[in-house]
Amino acid sequence: VLTMSKLLRHIGSNIKLNLKEKKIIINNKNNSLKTLAPYSLLKTMRAGAIVLGPLLSKYGKAKVSLPGGCAIGTRPVDIHLLGLKKLGAKIKIKNGYIQAEAKKGLIGSKIKIPKISVGATENLIIAACYAHGTTLLKNCACEPEIKDLINFLKKIGAEIKWTNKREIQIKGCRNFKPASYTVMFDRIEAGTFIIAGALIAKKLKILSLDTKIIKKELGILKKMGVNLKIKKKEVIILN
Repeated sequence: VLTMSKLLRHIGSNIKLNLKEKKIIINNKNNSLKTLAPYSLLKTMRAGAIVLGPLLSKYGKAKVSLPGGCAIGTRPVDIHLLGLKKLGAKIKIKNGYIQAEAKKGLIGSKIKIPKISVGATENLIIAACYAHGTTLLKNCACEPEIKDLINFLKKIGAEIKWTNKREIQIKGCRNFKPASYTVMFDRIEAGTFIIAGALIAKKLKILSLDTKIIKKELGILKKMGVNLKIKKKEVIILN
């Protein structure tokens, strides 16, 4: 989050972090953003590639470094680029940078994502929100984080709906509005702490969850003999 905030500040976004209250305030009412996202920031995290679609869609161009930050093997951004090309972008890779252009803006299209990808789905959803016309995305990732992103975008005025389990329809829109939104909990962090608690804690309470989202995982832990007390927004581990 801190690195993403640094990247967004670099391209001109007005962001204030209140770490004590766990809040981020973004005010871009009169801001015009830069369309260059440099290697010095992108090398530290893969998520930085998500700025490509929004910058290209709004400003008609973007120059974004190929991302780094991933030590679990090769994870290219080719699916992101394929989808953006389907929306009308001209893209080339030169000196480690993705150089994308859509002089008349992105145009809505039917896109079947060739391989399910969370990052590519997110990038294409956000890009399509500002494109001209309607976009139909097929073979989308449908993780809870994708649904949370869509809920946020709808709250600021985007027209998005699920038409099938892995199919999303987006109508391009230019009239976005300010909003307050609470981002969902991190499933990997929650799972890490719950499993750690199951192994070593006498009593541990994990707060601010949506336990429906991790119902299957909690069920497996119960089958393994972990003593769990499950409520709507919290999990209590008793050993």
